[in-house]
Amino acid sequence: MPNGLYGVYHSNRSADDHWGKNRFNSSFPAALAAYMLDHDLPVIYIKLESVEGKLEVVPCEISMREVFNSGNRSLQQLYYAFESVFKPYQNYSFDAIDGIDLVIKDINGQFLSPLEVKLTVIPTSQTCNRPETEWGSEVVVRTATTSYCAFGMFDAVKDKAKEVRNIFEEACSSIQSWDNDFEMTHKMDSLCHAVDSFEFQYHHRQKPLLLQTLWKTQGQSPLLADQAFDIVVWSDYAFSRLFLDGSDSFSSTMKREMRASARLARCIWELSKSGKIHMKDIYRQMAFGNQTDKEFAVGGPKWRRYVNAERVQNFALNKSVVHEIIEDGYIDRLMPERRFDQTLYFTMRR
Repeated sequence: MPNGLYGVYHSNRSADDHWGKNRFNSSFPAALAAYMLDHDLPVIYIKLESVEGKLEVVPCEISMREVFNSGNRSLQQLYYAFESVFKPYQNYSFDAIDGIDLVIKDINGQFLSPLEVKLTVIPTSQTCNRPETEWGSEVVVRTATTSYCAFGMFDAVKDKAKEVRNIFEEACSSIQSWDNDFEMTHKMDSLCHAVDSFEFQYHHRQKPLLLQTLWKTQGQSPLLADQAFDIVVWSDYAFSRLFLDGSDSFSSTMKREMRASARLARCIWELSKSGKIHMKDIYRQMAFGNQTDKEFAVGGPKWRRYVNAERVQNFALNKSVVHEIIEDGYIDRLMPERRFDQTLYFTMRR
């Protein structure tokens, strides 16, 4: 383990970089994913399916080879490009697109998979007092994630651009001002219906987007549970339901989830017409008074409704696996944030 992390042989981070602030939280998930790939351990996969004619988010399992789109390549043949641009998607935007947390390439430079990465704890403060079967995790979503969701969805159906345009044309072509709060709140129902029709027809082309590495504690204490680690991977279609579901309910103002739904519909529609869009202009224009770097957040109870997998109650990996994933001595390089509330809690209680 040249970088102190399992399987991360080649990356754009040095051995020291992996342990810094805001970097370990993507480097460790990458190493855990490499470990599960190398040991042929499937991860939890949250995807969208048609169940009795209705769209439903369902859990199943998927191999990390499929998530990384790495085929039969070994770990030594993979390159981890952290906080990088997935260049194949640049073809769909006139503007320079944002980077995503992790781009998987091979050592020859072939782009394989773009992934947003989260390292989150279970349970949250919202769910820790509930039965363990209801424990959940939290996800804070960046605008880069929803833009990559749109790019990935179109990339998978670009050969069906004409059919995709027909799905969105009626709902989208009548909109006069995509930044008008009043107009957009009244068009949300038709926009969401168009996205539903699109996803119903093409959900068989969904692909992994969000890699969420979970670590589990004993309730809200800082102590790791015995079965402490697992990975949940969200497909782009399943991820979209986090903001689409409920967006068609009438509201007098554009909520964050509604904004994300409208942006997705517009991006796919405009891509289906011309194959290339001004992504930054769309996101800047359709801010609706909210900050533009944060898209929305999903709390523990809502997360658990979507991640309805029995495996969440019994994670795949024991806490002792840390010593296989992180080489001895490297944990000492971590520089955790010094938080006053933690200091009080652990040193000043009577």
